[in-house]
Amino acid sequence: MNKETVLLGMSGGMDSACAVSLLRADGYEVIGSVLAMHGYSDTAGALDAASALGINITTVNCAADFTREVCGPFCREYSLGRTPNPCIICNERVKFAKLLEEADRLGIEKIATGHYAGIERLENGRYCVIKAKDEKKDQSYMLWRLSQETLARTVFPLYTHIKTDLREGARKMGLAAADKPESQEICFIPDGNYAAYIENALGRTFPEGDICDEAGNIVGRHKGLIRYTVGQRKGIGAYGKPMFVKRIDAEKNRLILGVSGEEYDSTLEADGLVFSGAEPFEGELCCEVKLRYRAPAVPCTVRVEKGVARVALDSPARAITPGQSAVFYKDGRILFGGFIR
Repeated sequence: MNKETVLLGMSGGMDSACAVSLLRADGYEVIGSVLAMHGYSDTAGALDAASALGINITTVNCAADFTREVCGPFCREYSLGRTPNPCIICNERVKFAKLLEEADRLGIEKIATGHYAGIERLENGRYCVIKAKDEKKDQSYMLWRLSQETLARTVFPLYTHIKTDLREGARKMGLAAADKPESQEICFIPDGNYAAYIENALGRTFPEGDICDEAGNIVGRHKGLIRYTVGQRKGIGAYGKPMFVKRIDAEKNRLILGVSGEEYDSTLEADGLVFSGAEPFEGELCCEVKLRYRAPAVPCTVRVEKGVARVALDSPARAITPGQSAVFYKDGRILFGGFIR
């Protein structure tokens, strides 16, 4: 087989290390690239993995891009009472964008990453992200904002593989990354203290304010809105009955509580749409929608009009959260996605 060169984004973790062997098995010559995005980027681990696997690797310093495109919007969204998913923005604006820039610099057409997802070209000529075989690790939801141009140049070698099998294979190869624990937090806030990070980044503190019930009655005081998210039950005080955060009113600095058991809604709106497998359209269709990364897909009817998707769910979903993503699927393929507003 004639070897085609591919530039692989390497993170120091097991998935990208395993991707090297899989790409080689598919006939690719592999060059690695590690993106130094912040102080917690495991550049040393990526360099060690590349050395162990016998491939060349480049280092791309994109800390300024990451701060501007990911950290800044993350802090602003929280300050406005929304709950963003920074990985989705990072994939679009930093990770894949910088890999493509580096590939262009090196004269390489294809890039690859260790994401658990696939790419398919449909009969309509469009590229779409598709769910991975390993449903427990599927990351397609995180990739909905990738453009057609990006998808046309991307390879996902882990698409058909199960992570537990890959881990065993990595152990047999003696890779140090085989037993690295998986990150459970946002990569640039590894201690999980979002509030402290946001206040430090924005150079200001967020004041206490009123906690109200749905009738507008003041029932308590919150510790600053950035410390809460829609659906939250813990850390909101005791009220004689189970309560949850129903809305965050940033304009009036108020936290609105609802009674537990009423967290479910059947309608939502999303904007900032990016079309993947579906051609940009206006009208109505039936499909499935995921409203959080770990949430199951829910059957729905969606009507798109003037850049806004209005969604009616077949069954109610818990804690539909402004700032999160609504990603629409059909037969395991992403049709399009948007931000819940």
